[in-house]
Amino acid sequence: MGKRRRRGRNISGILLLDKPPGLTSNAALQEVKHLYKAQKAGHTGSLDPLATGMLPLCFGNATKISAFLLDADKRYQVRVKLGEATSTADAEGEIIETSPADHITEADVLALLPQFSGEIEQLPPMYSAVKHKGQRLYQLARQGLEVEREARQVTIFDLRLTHFDAPEFDLDVHCSKGTYVRTLAEDMGKALGVGAHVSVLRRTQVGPFHEEGMISMEQLRETLDQEGMQGLDNLLLPIEAGLAHWPAVHLGADSSFYVKQGQAVRVPKAPAEGWVRIYGVNDEFIGAGEIDEDGLVAPRRMLANLG
Repeated sequence: MGKRRRRGRNISGILLLDKPPGLTSNAALQEVKHLYKAQKAGHTGSLDPLATGMLPLCFGNATKISAFLLDADKRYQVRVKLGEATSTADAEGEIIETSPADHITEADVLALLPQFSGEIEQLPPMYSAVKHKGQRLYQLARQGLEVEREARQVTIFDLRLTHFDAPEFDLDVHCSKGTYVRTLAEDMGKALGVGAHVSVLRRTQVGPFHEEGMISMEQLRETLDQEGMQGLDNLLLPIEAGLAHWPAVHLGADSSFYVKQGQAVRVPKAPAEGWVRIYGVNDEFIGAGEIDEDGLVAPRRMLANLG
């Protein structure tokens, strides 16, 4: 049998979707993929249905670098409500415990921030996509089951109180991949002795991308109506934008050839370590590389090798 022919437009690029509330990340992806009539698309890490904000969507060749965005640092704006613990640690869950919280002051919350900054351990919530014996935890949770989970180490790079109005307060959270903001809010509530949950959550940054570049569903539909598919395509960022925080290396024709064959090459004035964006002849972006132990630029994710 021959290969099944893929339907849709073969487009490549990154869209910074401002995900609306109430949609799962996959539902948002499928809606945008339909608008673009795209052949291939994926998102770069789920947002809870309650959450809004940045959901980078990768089309075509850009899916080659989606893992790097999945691993990138994130920034969130979160509103925490004290005095109510819920089954999901956010406003979508059932209230399972209440406590008076009127006595909690702004100073109490400020005093707590250092305890939850830097490297901390978190227990993944039952309502999460973490797997246990092949099943997602949220699938088990919906069956009323709770299983043992291993704590994970995450990093909170920056944790700031931006507003306090009891029984709620707002935080700006800059964190590593794998951080559960719902768990952060829940743990802070426990530390204050009154319980807490997330009432509002918005992601404002993923890796090199900031909120200024986000596009809403409404903007996408308006652009399609007014400018057609070309207008939508103009909203896509180039693939290398997802790696803009890495240094660039530029190769000549010979080095480009060898890198595309999977071989590491020496590049004058290349960084001593870390990840790099690789550009070939005529400044064409050809993939992601890493400086190996010999100081060579080693190809890791090459667009030219797409099957």
